[in-house]
Amino acid sequence: MALKSDRNELQTDISFFMNETATRGGVVSMSTAGSGAAMDQGAALATYSATASGKVPLGILLNDMVNLDLTRQHINQHKDEVQKGGKVTILRKGYVVTNSIEGTSPTAGAQCFPAHSGNLSITDIVGDGTVSAIGRFLSTEDEDGYAKVEINLP
Repeated sequence: MALKSDRNELQTDISFFMNETATRGGVVSMSTAGSGAAMDQGAALATYSATASGKVPLGILLNDMVNLDLTRQHINQHKDEVQKGGKVTILRKGYVVTNSIEGTSPTAGAQCFPAHSGNLSITDIVGDGTVSAIGRFLSTEDEDGYAKVEINLP
């Protein structure tokens, strides 16, 4: 999973932590919630869920989560890396170009649903009616498997 640099970030959220390694570009869901504003509470966790059923989608992960030995090397801030257990930036409104697509190739204008393990899909793959659309595909897949996706979460 990855993101290309063509993106427009209208609204982001920085109130969640992530306790796993992950590549940016997929849909993160709420693992646990904090209380109140929850800006610095470690209880507010985001995750790539194995299944989207019953999960609350937060948006698109904009950071690479890494697990580095920080006594031997530094985090590469030019790649927007965040150490495992740190705060992540999540896109709530805007568009990105991602290859985190599962299932049938998207068509421009098709609704975008969260799928398994942080991927996106044009249909509700879960099929139990608990997953709602998080945006729309604005293009078809290119030769490398990337498509432009508009995210519009409340």
